[in-house]
Amino acid sequence: MASFKAREIVKILQKLGYIQKRQTGSHLIMYNPKLKRIIPIPIHARELKKGLVRSIIKQAESSEEEFLRLK
Repeated sequence: MASFKAREIVKILQKLGYIQKRQTGSHLIMYNPKLKRIIPIPIHARELKKGLVRSIIKQAESSEEEFLRLK
């Protein structure tokens, strides 16, 4: 699995139909109006850990291959 920064994840989720709903502290809340699904994204300076990225991919009902293709 490739490493991702938070802003890269946000851009990929936007391509998948998610919009930025709000930001509270160091977490950005992404929302998909069609799926009615919310995904919190931690916004930090460093890259996100692999387990967290996998969790975000799973919550978005996507695949690692699709995320890499959209990167």
